[in-house]
Amino acid sequence: MKNSLETKLGVFVVLVIFAAWAIVETLGSADVFSHGYHISAQFDTAQDLKIGDRVKMAGVEIGRVDNISLSDEKVVVTMKLKTDAVVRTDSKAAIKFTGLMGQNFVAIGFGSPGAPKAADGAVLETYEQPDLSAIMAKLDTAASGIQNLTKSFTGDKIDNLIGPLTDFFHQNSGPITATIANVKNISSQIAAGQGTVGKLIYSDELYASAINTVTNLQDTVNSAKLVMNNVNSGQGTIGKLLTDETLYRATTSSMTNLNGILSKINQGNGTVGKLVNDQEFYKNAKLSLQKLDKAADGLEDQGPLSVLGIMANNLF
Repeated sequence: MKNSLETKLGVFVVLVIFAAWAIVETLGSADVFSHGYHISAQFDTAQDLKIGDRVKMAGVEIGRVDNISLSDEKVVVTMKLKTDAVVRTDSKAAIKFTGLMGQNFVAIGFGSPGAPKAADGAVLETYEQPDLSAIMAKLDTAASGIQNLTKSFTGDKIDNLIGPLTDFFHQNSGPITATIANVKNISSQIAAGQGTVGKLIYSDELYASAINTVTNLQDTVNSAKLVMNNVNSGQGTIGKLLTDETLYRATTSSMTNLNGILSKINQGNGTVGKLVNDQEFYKNAKLSLQKLDKAADGLEDQGPLSVLGIMANNLF
């Protein structure tokens, strides 16, 4: 009886110790009695993260999730870290999962070596990881699609799919056979070098003509290059016209002289200038032409003898 009571008491103590350890491990109450500091991060979704879940850096636990709340359409996750955990100001946090059972935790990166350590109350930058639920939903949708696809290739559905195609081939077997025979005949003629396409593919004359054309074109290009080189070097008529400074100076001098002559004409200087600009000369010329016209009319009215008489009187 005594041994039975001691045995029961020992089992009870073991169970109490195991239960206390499980509670401390689950809720992270061991951290409550130790010193540490708090940091937070804002996420679009908590992804089933719970208070007490682990906070890890490179797979090593450095703290626990202390609080989860909502603020400005964001999920604010507050974490309590160990005192010796070095989290830098440019470290980034993400919610990850350790397995298919959905055990989520907060992963924090190292950050830059030169960045200062994050102080108590600091807010870390975050990056989002794919939601496990969304991934499983997509996998389920893909599996359903594959299942539907396999169903379509079984039983009556595959007959409905292939049946009309089979009927089409049966009904048009003659034209299809003739078409295949024509294609075979055409390919045989092409392979034998017959017809336009066959000659284009197998004729040596076409090849030689093409080579000759390319050679002539290359010679033409070379000749054009030679002409341009001669022009650039000032050889030939065009080269001299383009590069000879004497021709340029002569042309400039001629244009200057022509400009001076035109200026004098416009100013009324010289014979041509006076002819162009003198109104008196214009009037005299006009009057002379009018007198000449009247004299011609008078001569027409008089006979030839009168004209000879007038000329004789003027002469003698």
